[in-house]
Amino acid sequence: MPLLGFVLPFFAFVVVLLENARLEDCKELAANVVISLLGFFVTLRLIPSIKDKFTEAGLFGYDINKKGLAQGDKKIPEAVGLVSATIYILCICLLHLFRQSNNVELYTAAFASVTFMVLLGFADDVLNLKWRYKLILPLVASLPLLVLYTGGTCVLVPRPLRFLTKGRSLVELGILYYIYMALLSVFCTNAINIYAGINGLEVGQSVIIALAVLLHNALQLHPGGNKDNLDLLRQNHLFSIDLILPFYATSLALAYYNWYPSKVFVGDTFCYFAGMTFAMAAILAHFSEILLLFFIPQLINFIYSIPQLIGIVHCPRHRLPRLNGQTGKLEAIRTNLNLVNLTLWILGPLTERQLCIVLCSFQAFCCAMGLFLRAWALHWL
Repeated sequence: MPLLGFVLPFFAFVVVLLENARLEDCKELAANVVISLLGFFVTLRLIPSIKDKFTEAGLFGYDINKKGLAQGDKKIPEAVGLVSATIYILCICLLHLFRQSNNVELYTAAFASVTFMVLLGFADDVLNLKWRYKLILPLVASLPLLVLYTGGTCVLVPRPLRFLTKGRSLVELGILYYIYMALLSVFCTNAINIYAGINGLEVGQSVIIALAVLLHNALQLHPGGNKDNLDLLRQNHLFSIDLILPFYATSLALAYYNWYPSKVFVGDTFCYFAGMTFAMAAILAHFSEILLLFFIPQLINFIYSIPQLIGIVHCPRHRLPRLNGQTGKLEAIRTNLNLVNLTLWILGPLTERQLCIVLCSFQAFCCAMGLFLRAWALHWL
């Protein structure tokens, strides 16, 4: 698999981090790097050791995109995202144990919500819940965040729009901000879950978004600047790095086995876990609007899917493309309204591996544009 494509941008994060972070920050982040590396190697070693247990327990699936081929009849372990999620949770526990951070409430809220979401996601993989329940699960999992959240509920209004607020730069949202946090959790989890269906896509998009978040955090650590609450902002972004770096490491190990041809399926467990992790980092570190820029492909996929999601167009169980057995390429089914089929409709038939690389490349492009737009928008704040 093109692991280098997921690893090389990480060095850009390291360079930016060393350029912008303070010396004391680097010392604190060293523990995170060590624990994340440990999480990567444990996940890499544990998955092949435990994946057959999932099959024995009846948690397996068939690769529908290879139907008619020998690979299509092979049982593939399902919900193996539980392994990387469990190692991630252990990494966060170790990090909090050794770092003794002052952000106890933040860690508790994030830890509780992510753990709750992993549990509910695995329950979905086992029980195969209906879509109406899939919308409720993230709301339930976000309750620890809503209960423990003690941060501000104001939003910063860009200068060109301040005429709408009579010149005020901050607007107090109150309870509306709590509703926004809950809805963001629902969107992030389900957006990754419905943007799936080919080998490597779920974990691939998640690793790329994680890299973009890490780069954004590193760029915001610069010790200079004229912001009154600079130290608080710095602590917020350090907290986000604490959450995302172990996620990147454990997900990268999972990607090794989930890339085409997949040896394991990540299941809804990973999709919910990834979405909730991003939501917690963005909400608690206060960059949720930037996260939505990184989720542009997921937004496109969601908007394009709405006619099927609300029942205007028939929605099959699996909205996948069609495999042409003669060419070995996937072809679009235009009535299956998602970005996977839309890409095939625009570009023409592609192999599953080619299609995943195209979609991951588009994800990387959108994340890069998100970082650029963030830098450009600073002039308007």
